[in-house]
Amino acid sequence: MNTDKEGAAPTLPSSQTPQTGKARLALHGGDPVRRTPWPTYDKGAVFVHPEDEEAALRAIRSHLYFRYDYRAQHDTECGRFEEDLCRYLGSRHALAVSSGTTAIALAIMAAGIPPGSLIACPGFTFVATPSAIVLAGCTPLLVEVDENLQMDLDDLRRRWTPGIKGILVVHMRGFAADVEALTRFAAEMGVPLFEDAVPAFGAELRGRKLGTFGLAGAFSTQSDKSLNCGEGGFLATDDSVLFARAVVLSGAYEGRFRRHFPDGDPPIATDLDLPLLSFRMDEIRAALLRAEMKRLPLRLERFRTNYAYVAQALADLPQIAIRRPVAPGAYLGEAFIFRVPGADAGWFARALCCEGVDARNLGSDRDTNVRVFWNWRFLFGDQDVEEIKALLPATTRHLREAVDVPLSSSLSTEDCDHLIRAVRKVAGALGTDYHAPDPLRPGTVRADPVRPDPVRSGPVGTAPAGQ
Repeated sequence: MNTDKEGAAPTLPSSQTPQTGKARLALHGGDPVRRTPWPTYDKGAVFVHPEDEEAALRAIRSHLYFRYDYRAQHDTECGRFEEDLCRYLGSRHALAVSSGTTAIALAIMAAGIPPGSLIACPGFTFVATPSAIVLAGCTPLLVEVDENLQMDLDDLRRRWTPGIKGILVVHMRGFAADVEALTRFAAEMGVPLFEDAVPAFGAELRGRKLGTFGLAGAFSTQSDKSLNCGEGGFLATDDSVLFARAVVLSGAYEGRFRRHFPDGDPPIATDLDLPLLSFRMDEIRAALLRAEMKRLPLRLERFRTNYAYVAQALADLPQIAIRRPVAPGAYLGEAFIFRVPGADAGWFARALCCEGVDARNLGSDRDTNVRVFWNWRFLFGDQDVEEIKALLPATTRHLREAVDVPLSSSLSTEDCDHLIRAVRKVAGALGTDYHAPDPLRPGTVRADPVRPDPVRSGPVGTAPAGQ
């Protein structure tokens, strides 16, 4: 549970809560909404079944852990997993690798982006996104996000320079970015678009899987993702040259890359022109993931159902602005994010934690959250934090207002009801147990609810990383 103490509410007279007729917040000694731990992956709330465990044990017992042994590609766990991914995504190629971060880096390197190039990415993402750009030998150029925490295309246009050689869009916290508009813009600028779909495997935008819009999409199979093997990831692409180069870079040495093209000659002649980075996936993880794929639709449905239930139940709450998708249903549903305009989101998150629901203020100054750009010290060296925040003022403002609650696919209806009650309880206390530092801004418009459907500165890296 997050224990961020930012924005602790002032001590109030004991008579104040009875006078209002509202339940006292647990933050002030009242009874919490729930007393059991909020289910999250790090507490063991994972979607793994006995059949999945048996698949991993079968791979262990085979004593064949390396994907490039004597077997043909289609006889290995990794090869079969990649075939399953291609069918699921509708992609020509898929490559299982050691992490989502390496999948992003491989996509950039395999696309032939020159080292030192700028790659545009949003200021709200997991630290792995800019890290992957650095791993690929390039420099992140950070772009503002809008009030729904999506990459701001207008800001990207304003910041555009000829040094930008690629755009890395992120479907952050499972919500689809406006990848259709960004794909058109990338084509207009003559650069490739890559998708960091690491947190969004299985989510769709208008019937098309996220991660299949750009030149290549990168995904993760780390512990809290749609498929979970602790670590791992994969990339997907329709570009055979990029795929062949990524296979070599990932570690298919001494001609092993040819196994990925059983029906014809590979589009590259040799594997000696590229470095070997050893980013391969092993057979044990692939076996576990293959088994999990069979129940992926069930898990995705649970994510969506839980999210829609919570969002609809809180849609009428005037104190919060629920994050809106770019299109109906264009989200995974593994996180519930809302802003608290005009109030202290750090206080709100702490109050939720005291009620028994894990919550985090994304832009907290007392929380070294690696999802916010001013904590990426490797990009800024000893630059002052306030100066870093000023590079992306809109993003800073939106993150300071945002509260993030993880939604496990294992949540029960009772768990969801606890979250709804806790948010309503804390929101209802804003006018009594808490006094906002500033009045609500005139003209503040609350976001429309998410409804269940049928189903100006220079770039970051103006100074090179590490300076």
